[in-house]
Amino acid sequence: MKRCILPLLLLVATYGLAQQKTPNIILFLVDDMGWQDCSVPFHTTITEQNKIFRTPNMERMSRQGMKFTQAYANQNCTPTRVAIMTGMNEVNHGVNSWTFNRDQNPEESPKLPLGIPQWNMNGLSPVDGVPNTIHATTLASLLKSAGYVTIHSGKAHWGAYGTLGSNPLNLGFDINIGGSAAGQPSTYYGLDSFGNNLPKPNIRAVPGLQEFWGKDIFLTEALSQKTIRTLDSVASQGKPFYLNYGQFAVHTPIQGDKRFIQHYYDLGLDTTEARYASLIEGMDKALGDLMDFLERKGLEKNTLLVFMSDNGGLTDVARGGRKNQHNLPLRSGKTSGYEGGLRVPMIVRWPGVAAAGSTNEAIVAAHDLFPTFLKAAGVQHPVVLQKVDGMDMRPWVERGRGAPMRKLYWHYPHVSLGRGSDLFPFSVMREGPWKLIYNHLTLGFELYNTQDDLGEAHNLMGTAEGRKRGSRMVKELDKALRTGRANMPIDKKTGLALPYPAAIRMATSPRDGNLGVRCHPNIVNSRKLLS
Repeated sequence: MKRCILPLLLLVATYGLAQQKTPNIILFLVDDMGWQDCSVPFHTTITEQNKIFRTPNMERMSRQGMKFTQAYANQNCTPTRVAIMTGMNEVNHGVNSWTFNRDQNPEESPKLPLGIPQWNMNGLSPVDGVPNTIHATTLASLLKSAGYVTIHSGKAHWGAYGTLGSNPLNLGFDINIGGSAAGQPSTYYGLDSFGNNLPKPNIRAVPGLQEFWGKDIFLTEALSQKTIRTLDSVASQGKPFYLNYGQFAVHTPIQGDKRFIQHYYDLGLDTTEARYASLIEGMDKALGDLMDFLERKGLEKNTLLVFMSDNGGLTDVARGGRKNQHNLPLRSGKTSGYEGGLRVPMIVRWPGVAAAGSTNEAIVAAHDLFPTFLKAAGVQHPVVLQKVDGMDMRPWVERGRGAPMRKLYWHYPHVSLGRGSDLFPFSVMREGPWKLIYNHLTLGFELYNTQDDLGEAHNLMGTAEGRKRGSRMVKELDKALRTGRANMPIDKKTGLALPYPAAIRMATSPRDGNLGVRCHPNIVNSRKLLS
Protein backbone atom coordinates (compact mmCIF):
# COMPACT_ATOMS: atom_id res chain seq x y z
CA MET A 1 0.00 0.00 0.00
CA LYS A 2 2.83 2.43 0.89
CA ARG A 3 4.45 1.87 -2.52
CA CYS A 4 1.41 3.51 -4.16
CA ILE A 5 1.69 6.79 -2.27
CA LEU A 6 4.60 8.36 -4.19
CA PRO A 7 3.16 7.72 -7.69
CA LEU A 8 -0.17 9.04 -6.49
CA LEU A 9 1.40 12.25 -5.17
CA LEU A 10 3.30 12.70 -8.44
CA LEU A 11 0.08 12.22 -10.38
CA VAL A 12 -1.72 14.84 -8.27
CA ALA A 13 1.14 17.34 -8.70
CA THR A 14 1.28 16.73 -12.46
CA TYR A 15 -2.49 17.09 -12.76
CA GLY A 16 -2.29 20.38 -10.82
CA LEU A 17 0.34 21.75 -13.20
CA ALA A 18 -1.68 20.65 -16.22
CA GLN A 19 -4.79 22.36 -14.87
CA GLN A 20 -3.00 25.65 -14.22
CA LYS A 21 -3.86 28.12 -16.99
CA THR A 22 -2.82 31.48 -15.60
CA PRO A 23 0.91 31.99 -16.13
CA ASN A 24 3.55 32.03 -13.50
CA ILE A 25 5.09 35.51 -13.33
CA ILE A 26 8.71 36.34 -12.54
CA LEU A 27 10.32 39.75 -12.34
CA PHE A 28 14.12 39.49 -12.41
CA LEU A 29 15.05 42.97 -11.18
CA VAL A 30 18.74 43.96 -11.24
CA ASP A 31 20.08 46.80 -9.10
CA ASP A 32 22.01 49.71 -10.68
CA MET A 33 22.67 47.95 -13.98
CA GLY A 34 23.28 50.32 -16.87
CA TRP A 35 21.91 50.10 -20.40
CA GLN A 36 25.34 49.06 -21.70
CA ASP A 37 26.44 46.72 -18.89
CA CYS A 38 25.89 43.48 -20.80
CA SER A 39 26.77 41.66 -24.01
CA VAL A 40 23.23 42.22 -25.33
CA PRO A 41 23.15 45.37 -27.48
CA PHE A 42 20.28 47.69 -26.56
CA HIS A 43 21.76 50.31 -28.88
CA THR A 44 21.53 49.94 -32.66
CA THR A 45 24.92 48.21 -32.81
CA ILE A 46 27.22 46.25 -30.53
CA THR A 47 29.42 48.73 -28.69
CA GLU A 48 32.87 48.44 -27.13
CA GLN A 49 31.17 48.42 -23.73
CA ASN A 50 29.04 45.42 -24.75
CA LYS A 51 32.20 43.55 -25.73
CA ILE A 52 33.57 43.76 -22.18
CA PHE A 53 30.75 41.88 -20.45
CA ARG A 54 29.75 38.23 -20.61
CA THR A 55 26.00 37.75 -20.20
CA PRO A 56 25.15 34.62 -22.21
CA ASN A 57 21.87 34.07 -20.39
CA MET A 58 20.64 37.56 -21.18
CA GLU A 59 21.52 36.74 -24.79
CA ARG A 60 19.61 33.47 -24.47
CA MET A 61 16.59 35.25 -23.02
CA SER A 62 16.62 37.88 -25.77
CA ARG A 63 16.70 35.11 -28.42
CA GLN A 64 13.63 33.60 -26.79
CA GLY A 65 11.77 36.85 -26.15
CA MET A 66 11.47 40.55 -26.89
CA LYS A 67 14.10 43.20 -26.18
CA PHE A 68 12.86 46.70 -25.32
CA THR A 69 15.31 49.44 -26.27
CA GLN A 70 13.36 52.34 -24.73
CA ALA A 71 12.44 50.98 -21.32
CA TYR A 72 12.47 53.42 -18.40
CA ALA A 73 12.87 53.16 -14.67
CA ASN A 74 13.35 56.03 -12.23
CA GLN A 75 16.61 57.74 -11.33
CA ASN A 76 17.28 55.55 -8.28
CA CYS A 77 16.01 52.38 -6.69
CA THR A 78 13.09 52.82 -4.26
CA PRO A 79 11.02 55.01 -6.63
CA THR A 80 11.15 52.25 -9.25
CA ARG A 81 10.33 49.48 -6.79
CA VAL A 82 7.32 51.39 -5.46
CA ALA A 83 6.19 52.14 -9.03
CA ILE A 84 6.19 48.43 -9.86
CA MET A 85 4.29 47.52 -6.70
CA THR A 86 1.64 50.24 -7.11
CA GLY A 87 1.43 51.03 -10.83
CA MET A 88 1.99 54.69 -9.97
CA ASN A 89 4.31 57.20 -11.58
CA GLU A 90 6.84 58.61 -9.09
CA VAL A 91 5.32 62.09 -9.46
CA ASN A 92 2.15 60.64 -7.94
CA HIS A 93 3.48 58.15 -5.38
CA GLY A 94 5.89 60.73 -3.96
CA VAL A 95 8.71 58.32 -3.10
CA ASN A 96 11.23 60.18 -5.22
CA SER A 97 14.49 58.95 -3.69
CA TRP A 98 15.87 56.00 -1.77
CA THR A 99 14.55 55.26 1.69
CA PHE A 100 16.58 54.41 4.79
CA ASN A 101 15.65 55.10 8.42
CA ARG A 102 12.14 56.15 9.38
CA ASP A 103 11.53 59.90 9.03
CA GLN A 104 15.10 60.46 7.84
CA ASN A 105 16.20 62.27 4.69
CA PRO A 106 19.21 60.15 3.66
CA GLU A 107 20.55 62.89 1.36
CA GLU A 108 19.96 65.93 3.59
CA SER A 109 23.03 68.05 4.32
CA PRO A 110 23.54 71.54 5.80
CA LYS A 111 26.10 72.18 3.03
CA LEU A 112 23.55 71.79 0.26
CA PRO A 113 22.26 75.03 -1.31
CA LEU A 114 18.69 73.75 -1.55
CA GLY A 115 16.56 72.12 1.10
CA ILE A 116 14.76 68.86 0.36
CA PRO A 117 10.99 69.35 0.49
CA GLN A 118 8.50 67.01 2.14
CA TRP A 119 8.41 63.66 0.32
CA ASN A 120 7.37 60.12 1.16
CA MET A 121 10.72 59.26 2.74
CA ASN A 122 9.24 56.27 4.58
CA GLY A 123 8.23 54.58 1.33
CA LEU A 124 5.35 52.20 0.71
CA SER A 125 2.95 51.38 3.54
CA PRO A 126 0.34 48.59 3.80
CA VAL A 127 -1.66 50.67 6.30
CA ASP A 128 -3.01 54.19 6.25
CA GLY A 129 -1.98 56.97 8.58
CA VAL A 130 1.81 56.50 8.58
CA PRO A 131 3.44 59.89 7.94
CA ASN A 132 5.55 60.31 4.83
CA THR A 133 4.36 57.14 3.12
CA ILE A 134 2.25 56.17 0.13
CA HIS A 135 -0.56 53.88 1.22
CA ALA A 136 -1.55 51.78 -1.78
CA THR A 137 -2.84 48.36 -2.78
CA THR A 138 0.18 46.29 -3.74
CA LEU A 139 0.75 44.07 -6.75
CA ALA A 140 1.74 41.17 -4.51
CA SER A 141 -1.45 41.38 -2.43
CA LEU A 142 -3.65 41.44 -5.54
CA LEU A 143 -1.90 38.42 -7.06
CA LYS A 144 -2.14 36.62 -3.72
CA SER A 145 -5.90 37.26 -3.68
CA ALA A 146 -6.06 35.86 -7.22
CA GLY A 147 -4.63 32.54 -6.02
CA TYR A 148 -0.93 33.08 -6.63
CA VAL A 149 1.78 32.01 -4.23
CA THR A 150 3.80 35.21 -3.84
CA ILE A 151 7.54 35.04 -3.23
CA HIS A 152 10.08 37.77 -2.70
CA SER A 153 13.80 37.04 -2.91
CA GLY A 154 16.78 39.39 -2.52
CA LYS A 155 16.65 43.16 -2.37
CA ALA A 156 13.29 44.62 -1.32
CA HIS A 157 13.80 48.28 -0.31
CA TRP A 158 10.16 49.40 -0.43
CA GLY A 159 9.98 50.99 3.00
CA ALA A 160 12.23 52.57 5.60
CA TYR A 161 13.60 50.77 8.64
CA GLY A 162 11.09 50.98 11.46
CA THR A 163 8.04 50.85 9.18
CA LEU A 164 5.77 47.98 8.14
CA GLY A 165 6.78 48.49 4.52
CA SER A 166 10.30 47.31 5.29
CA ASN A 167 9.12 43.69 5.49
CA PRO A 168 7.86 42.07 2.27
CA LEU A 169 5.55 39.82 4.31
CA ASN A 170 3.52 42.95 5.16
CA LEU A 171 3.15 43.88 1.50
CA GLY A 172 1.42 40.78 0.21
CA PHE A 173 4.21 38.21 -0.05
CA ASP A 174 3.79 34.71 1.34
CA ILE A 175 7.54 34.06 1.41
CA ASN A 176 10.48 36.38 1.99
CA ILE A 177 14.06 35.37 1.24
CA GLY A 178 16.56 37.98 2.40
CA GLY A 179 14.44 41.10 1.84
CA SER A 180 14.48 44.10 4.18
CA ALA A 181 14.74 47.89 4.14
CA ALA A 182 18.38 47.63 3.04
CA GLY A 183 19.22 49.22 -0.28
CA GLN A 184 22.46 47.28 -0.51
CA PRO A 185 24.20 44.42 1.30
CA SER A 186 26.93 45.19 3.79
CA THR A 187 28.97 42.46 2.07
CA TYR A 188 28.46 39.86 -0.66
CA TYR A 189 30.66 37.29 1.09
CA GLY A 190 29.27 34.22 2.84
CA LEU A 191 32.51 33.94 4.83
CA ASP A 192 31.38 37.19 6.48
CA SER A 193 27.84 35.76 6.86
CA PHE A 194 26.59 38.57 4.58
CA GLY A 195 27.25 41.10 7.33
CA ASN A 196 25.74 39.17 10.22
CA ASN A 197 29.03 38.32 11.99
CA LEU A 198 30.90 41.59 11.67
CA PRO A 199 32.48 43.07 14.87
CA LYS A 200 29.77 45.74 14.99
CA PRO A 201 26.13 45.08 14.04
CA ASN A 202 25.47 46.27 10.48
CA ILE A 203 22.04 47.60 9.57
CA ARG A 204 22.55 46.39 5.99
CA ALA A 205 23.29 42.78 6.94
CA VAL A 206 21.16 40.48 4.75
CA PRO A 207 18.57 38.74 6.95
CA GLY A 208 18.09 35.00 6.86
CA LEU A 209 20.27 32.74 4.69
CA GLN A 210 21.78 31.23 7.87
CA GLU A 211 22.53 27.98 6.05
CA PHE A 212 25.18 29.86 4.05
CA TRP A 213 26.83 31.76 6.92
CA GLY A 214 30.53 31.11 7.20
CA LYS A 215 30.66 29.35 3.83
CA ASP A 216 32.76 30.37 0.83
CA ILE A 217 29.79 31.42 -1.30
CA PHE A 218 28.84 34.66 -2.98
CA LEU A 219 25.52 36.31 -2.07
CA THR A 220 24.18 36.11 -5.63
CA GLU A 221 24.76 32.35 -5.68
CA ALA A 222 23.31 31.81 -2.21
CA LEU A 223 20.11 33.62 -3.18
CA SER A 224 19.96 31.65 -6.43
CA GLN A 225 20.17 28.31 -4.66
CA LYS A 226 17.58 29.16 -2.02
CA THR A 227 15.20 30.77 -4.52
CA ILE A 228 15.22 27.75 -6.79
CA ARG A 229 14.68 25.35 -3.88
CA THR A 230 11.72 27.47 -2.82
CA LEU A 231 10.29 27.55 -6.34
CA ASP A 232 10.66 23.78 -6.59
CA SER A 233 8.55 23.35 -3.47
CA VAL A 234 5.95 25.91 -4.54
CA ALA A 235 5.61 24.56 -8.09
CA SER A 236 4.69 21.11 -6.76
CA GLN A 237 1.51 22.63 -5.27
CA GLY A 238 0.03 23.20 -8.72
CA LYS A 239 -0.69 26.86 -8.01
CA PRO A 240 0.63 29.75 -10.11
CA PHE A 241 3.40 31.74 -8.47
CA TYR A 242 4.70 35.29 -8.60
CA LEU A 243 8.40 35.72 -7.90
CA ASN A 244 9.83 39.17 -7.30
CA TYR A 245 13.51 38.31 -7.67
CA GLY A 246 15.46 41.40 -6.59
CA GLN A 247 19.18 41.07 -7.24
CA PHE A 248 21.49 42.93 -4.86
CA ALA A 249 24.03 42.97 -7.67
CA VAL A 250 25.35 45.17 -9.08
CA HIS A 251 24.94 47.71 -6.29
CA THR A 252 27.88 48.75 -4.15
CA PRO A 253 29.95 47.49 -2.44
CA ILE A 254 31.74 46.57 -5.66
CA GLN A 255 33.18 43.24 -4.53
CA GLY A 256 34.63 40.62 -6.81
CA ASP A 257 33.01 37.26 -7.48
CA LYS A 258 36.04 34.97 -7.65
CA ARG A 259 34.25 32.55 -10.01
CA PHE A 260 34.44 35.09 -12.81
CA ILE A 261 36.88 37.87 -11.99
CA GLN A 262 40.11 36.53 -13.50
CA HIS A 263 38.74 36.81 -17.04
CA TYR A 264 38.31 40.56 -16.59
CA TYR A 265 41.77 41.00 -15.10
CA ASP A 266 43.06 39.21 -18.19
CA LEU A 267 41.21 41.75 -20.34
CA GLY A 268 43.23 44.48 -18.64
CA LEU A 269 40.41 46.05 -16.64
CA ASP A 270 41.32 47.87 -13.45
CA THR A 271 40.44 46.24 -10.16
CA THR A 272 37.14 48.05 -9.66
CA GLU A 273 35.87 47.41 -13.18
CA ALA A 274 36.95 43.76 -13.03
CA ARG A 275 34.98 43.35 -9.80
CA TYR A 276 32.00 45.11 -11.34
CA ALA A 277 32.06 42.90 -14.42
CA SER A 278 32.24 39.80 -12.21
CA LEU A 279 29.10 41.01 -10.37
CA ILE A 280 27.37 41.29 -13.75
CA GLU A 281 28.42 37.79 -14.81
CA GLY A 282 27.34 36.31 -11.47
CA MET A 283 23.94 37.97 -11.86
CA ASP A 284 23.69 36.50 -15.37
CA LYS A 285 24.47 33.03 -14.03
CA ALA A 286 21.59 33.41 -11.56
CA LEU A 287 19.32 34.26 -14.50
CA GLY A 288 20.54 31.15 -16.32
CA ASP A 289 19.99 28.96 -13.26
CA LEU A 290 16.42 30.22 -13.05
CA MET A 291 15.75 29.58 -16.74
CA ASP A 292 17.28 26.10 -16.46
CA PHE A 293 14.97 25.31 -13.53
CA LEU A 294 11.89 26.40 -15.45
CA GLU A 295 12.88 24.20 -18.38
CA ARG A 296 13.63 21.17 -16.19
CA LYS A 297 10.21 21.44 -14.59
CA GLY A 298 8.36 22.09 -17.85
CA LEU A 299 7.29 25.53 -16.63
CA GLU A 300 8.94 27.78 -19.20
CA LYS A 301 6.00 27.77 -21.65
CA ASN A 302 3.61 28.98 -18.96
CA THR A 303 5.85 31.56 -17.29
CA LEU A 304 6.03 35.27 -18.05
CA LEU A 305 9.62 36.32 -17.29
CA VAL A 306 10.71 39.97 -17.28
CA PHE A 307 14.31 41.17 -16.92
CA MET A 308 14.84 44.80 -15.91
CA SER A 309 17.16 47.15 -14.04
CA ASP A 310 15.82 49.52 -11.38
CA ASN A 311 17.70 52.62 -12.61
CA GLY A 312 20.54 53.66 -14.89
CA GLY A 313 24.08 52.55 -14.19
CA LEU A 314 26.65 54.17 -11.94
CA THR A 315 29.19 56.26 -13.81
CA ASP A 316 30.35 59.32 -11.84
CA VAL A 317 31.18 57.47 -8.59
CA ALA A 318 32.14 53.93 -7.47
CA ARG A 319 33.11 52.68 -10.96
CA GLY A 320 36.61 52.21 -12.35
CA GLY A 321 37.88 53.49 -15.68
CA ARG A 322 36.95 56.94 -16.96
CA LYS A 323 34.07 58.65 -15.19
CA ASN A 324 30.86 59.37 -17.10
CA GLN A 325 31.79 57.03 -19.94
CA HIS A 326 30.12 53.78 -18.86
CA ASN A 327 26.63 54.40 -20.26
CA LEU A 328 27.63 55.99 -23.56
CA PRO A 329 26.04 56.84 -25.94
CA LEU A 330 23.58 57.72 -23.16
CA ARG A 331 24.44 60.79 -21.12
CA SER A 332 25.26 60.55 -17.40
CA GLY A 333 23.95 57.82 -15.08
CA LYS A 334 22.23 56.95 -11.81
CA THR A 335 20.35 59.85 -10.09
CA SER A 336 20.42 61.88 -13.31
CA GLY A 337 17.45 63.00 -15.37
CA TYR A 338 19.40 62.35 -18.56
CA GLU A 339 18.94 59.08 -20.44
CA GLY A 340 21.84 57.36 -18.68
CA GLY A 341 19.99 57.68 -15.40
CA LEU A 342 16.54 56.63 -16.60
CA ARG A 343 16.81 54.28 -19.58
CA VAL A 344 17.42 50.65 -18.61
CA PRO A 345 17.74 47.20 -20.18
CA MET A 346 14.50 45.21 -20.40
CA ILE A 347 13.74 41.80 -21.90
CA VAL A 348 10.32 40.11 -21.87
CA ARG A 349 10.05 36.36 -22.44
CA TRP A 350 6.35 35.57 -22.81
CA PRO A 351 5.77 32.37 -24.79
CA GLY A 352 2.88 32.69 -27.22
CA VAL A 353 2.80 36.48 -26.84
CA ALA A 354 6.29 37.92 -27.41
CA ALA A 355 7.92 37.00 -30.71
CA ALA A 356 11.20 35.21 -30.15
CA GLY A 357 14.29 37.23 -31.02
CA SER A 358 12.35 40.44 -31.53
CA THR A 359 13.15 44.06 -30.68
CA ASN A 360 10.60 46.68 -29.67
CA GLU A 361 11.23 50.44 -29.63
CA ALA A 362 8.04 51.17 -27.69
CA ILE A 363 8.40 53.52 -24.73
CA VAL A 364 7.61 51.46 -21.62
CA ALA A 365 8.11 52.18 -17.94
CA ALA A 366 8.45 50.35 -14.63
CA HIS A 367 4.91 51.19 -13.52
CA ASP A 368 3.54 49.39 -16.60
CA LEU A 369 4.43 46.05 -15.00
CA PHE A 370 1.62 46.43 -12.43
CA PRO A 371 -1.31 46.32 -14.92
CA THR A 372 0.58 43.96 -17.24
CA PHE A 373 1.11 41.32 -14.57
CA LEU A 374 -2.42 41.65 -13.19
CA LYS A 375 -4.10 41.25 -16.58
CA ALA A 376 -1.83 38.33 -17.44
CA ALA A 377 -3.03 36.75 -14.17
CA GLY A 378 -6.66 37.28 -15.16
CA VAL A 379 -7.25 40.19 -12.77
CA GLN A 380 -9.13 42.47 -15.12
CA HIS A 381 -10.60 45.08 -12.78
CA PRO A 382 -8.58 45.19 -9.56
CA VAL A 383 -9.98 47.16 -6.65
CA VAL A 384 -7.17 49.46 -5.58
CA LEU A 385 -6.70 52.51 -3.39
CA GLN A 386 -4.51 54.39 -5.85
CA LYS A 387 -4.88 55.76 -9.35
CA VAL A 388 -2.87 53.46 -11.60
CA ASP A 389 -0.70 55.31 -14.14
CA GLY A 390 0.80 52.26 -15.84
CA MET A 391 -0.46 50.74 -19.07
CA ASP A 392 -0.86 47.08 -19.97
CA MET A 393 2.13 46.18 -22.14
CA ARG A 394 0.59 43.06 -23.68
CA PRO A 395 -0.87 44.78 -26.79
CA TRP A 396 2.54 46.36 -27.41
CA VAL A 397 4.31 43.04 -26.91
CA GLU A 398 1.92 41.26 -29.28
CA ARG A 399 2.16 43.77 -32.12
CA GLY A 400 5.81 44.66 -31.57
CA ARG A 401 5.32 48.39 -31.11
CA GLY A 402 3.63 50.84 -28.75
CA ALA A 403 2.03 54.26 -28.48
CA PRO A 404 4.34 56.66 -30.39
CA MET A 405 3.55 59.84 -28.39
CA ARG A 406 3.15 58.43 -24.92
CA LYS A 407 3.89 60.80 -21.99
CA LEU A 408 6.04 59.96 -18.97
CA TYR A 409 7.08 62.10 -15.98
CA TRP A 410 9.84 62.10 -13.37
CA HIS A 411 10.49 64.30 -10.32
CA TYR A 412 13.65 64.33 -8.22
CA PRO A 413 13.90 67.34 -5.84
CA HIS A 414 17.13 66.15 -4.24
CA VAL A 415 20.74 67.33 -4.46
CA SER A 416 23.84 65.17 -4.01
CA LEU A 417 26.89 67.13 -2.88
CA GLY A 418 30.20 66.59 -4.66
CA ARG A 419 28.77 64.79 -7.71
CA GLY A 420 29.07 65.62 -11.40
CA SER A 421 27.49 68.66 -13.02
CA ASP A 422 24.93 66.46 -14.81
CA LEU A 423 23.45 65.49 -11.43
CA PHE A 424 21.02 68.12 -10.22
CA PRO A 425 17.45 68.18 -8.89
CA PHE A 426 15.01 67.98 -11.79
CA SER A 427 11.56 67.39 -13.18
CA VAL A 428 11.33 65.64 -16.56
CA MET A 429 8.69 64.98 -19.17
CA ARG A 430 9.04 62.53 -22.05
CA GLU A 431 6.60 62.68 -25.00
CA GLY A 432 7.43 60.44 -27.91
CA PRO A 433 11.05 61.24 -28.81
CA TRP A 434 10.91 64.62 -27.06
CA LYS A 435 12.43 65.11 -23.62
CA LEU A 436 12.00 68.24 -21.47
CA ILE A 437 14.20 68.76 -18.40
CA TYR A 438 13.44 71.40 -15.78
CA ASN A 439 16.67 72.05 -13.85
CA HIS A 440 15.79 73.11 -10.30
CA LEU A 441 19.24 74.59 -9.71
CA THR A 442 19.27 76.96 -12.66
CA LEU A 443 15.48 77.29 -13.03
CA GLY A 444 16.06 76.64 -16.72
CA PHE A 445 14.89 74.18 -19.34
CA GLU A 446 16.47 71.76 -21.76
CA LEU A 447 14.70 70.11 -24.69
CA TYR A 448 16.08 67.17 -26.65
CA ASN A 449 14.91 64.98 -29.50
CA THR A 450 16.23 61.65 -28.26
CA GLN A 451 15.60 59.98 -31.61
CA ASP A 452 18.02 62.34 -33.37
CA ASP A 453 20.19 63.16 -30.36
CA LEU A 454 20.44 60.10 -28.10
CA GLY A 455 23.33 61.63 -26.17
CA GLU A 456 21.31 64.78 -25.34
CA ALA A 457 24.04 67.10 -26.59
CA HIS A 458 21.91 69.70 -28.39
CA ASN A 459 19.43 71.72 -26.34
CA LEU A 460 16.68 72.73 -28.76
CA MET A 461 15.11 75.35 -26.51
CA GLY A 462 17.23 77.87 -28.40
CA THR A 463 15.36 77.22 -31.67
CA ALA A 464 11.98 78.59 -32.71
CA GLU A 465 10.49 75.10 -33.04
CA GLY A 466 12.03 74.07 -29.74
CA ARG A 467 10.63 77.07 -27.86
CA LYS A 468 7.16 76.40 -29.26
CA ARG A 469 7.15 72.71 -28.40
CA GLY A 470 9.02 73.31 -25.14
CA SER A 471 6.54 75.96 -23.96
CA ARG A 472 3.67 73.51 -24.42
CA MET A 473 5.53 70.73 -22.63
CA VAL A 474 6.42 73.08 -19.76
CA LYS A 475 2.70 73.65 -19.17
CA GLU A 476 1.96 69.92 -19.27
CA LEU A 477 4.81 69.13 -16.89
CA ASP A 478 3.58 71.86 -14.56
CA LYS A 479 0.07 70.37 -14.57
CA ALA A 480 1.40 66.88 -13.84
CA LEU A 481 3.49 68.13 -10.89
CA ARG A 482 0.61 70.09 -9.41
CA THR A 483 -1.84 67.22 -9.89
CA GLY A 484 0.57 64.86 -8.14
CA ARG A 485 1.23 67.44 -5.40
CA ALA A 486 4.93 67.07 -6.09
CA ASN A 487 6.87 69.43 -3.85
CA MET A 488 9.69 71.63 -5.12
CA PRO A 489 13.06 72.11 -3.37
CA ILE A 490 13.39 74.87 -0.77
CA ASP A 491 15.61 77.91 -1.35
CA LYS A 492 17.50 78.00 1.95
CA LYS A 493 18.16 81.71 1.65
CA THR A 494 14.50 82.70 1.43
CA GLY A 495 12.85 79.63 2.97
CA LEU A 496 10.50 79.48 -0.02
CA ALA A 497 9.81 76.62 -2.38
CA LEU A 498 11.19 77.01 -5.89
CA PRO A 499 8.57 77.76 -8.55
CA TYR A 500 6.76 75.16 -10.58
CA PRO A 501 7.92 75.19 -14.21
CA ALA A 502 5.07 77.23 -15.72
CA ALA A 503 5.85 80.10 -13.33
CA ILE A 504 9.26 80.57 -14.94
CA ARG A 505 9.51 83.47 -17.37
CA MET A 506 10.66 81.94 -20.64
CA ALA A 507 13.56 83.72 -22.30
CA THR A 508 13.47 84.40 -26.02
CA SER A 509 17.13 84.27 -26.98
CA PRO A 510 19.67 81.44 -27.04
CA ARG A 511 22.07 83.91 -25.38
CA ASP A 512 20.06 83.43 -22.20
CA GLY A 513 21.58 79.99 -21.67
CA ASN A 514 19.04 77.26 -21.08
CA LEU A 515 16.14 79.65 -21.56
CA GLY A 516 14.79 79.97 -18.07
CA VAL A 517 14.56 83.03 -15.86
CA ARG A 518 17.83 84.43 -14.57
CA CYS A 519 18.43 83.02 -11.09
CA HIS A 520 19.35 84.77 -7.87
CA PRO A 521 22.99 84.32 -6.78
CA ASN A 522 22.65 81.52 -4.25
CA ILE A 523 20.99 79.24 -6.81
CA VAL A 524 23.44 80.07 -9.56
CA ASN A 525 26.38 79.45 -7.24
CA SER A 526 24.90 76.18 -6.09
CA ARG A 527 25.78 74.76 -9.48
CA LYS A 528 29.43 75.34 -8.62
CA LEU A 529 29.04 73.34 -5.42
CA LEU A 530 28.05 70.31 -7.43
CA SER A 531 30.76 70.55 -10.07
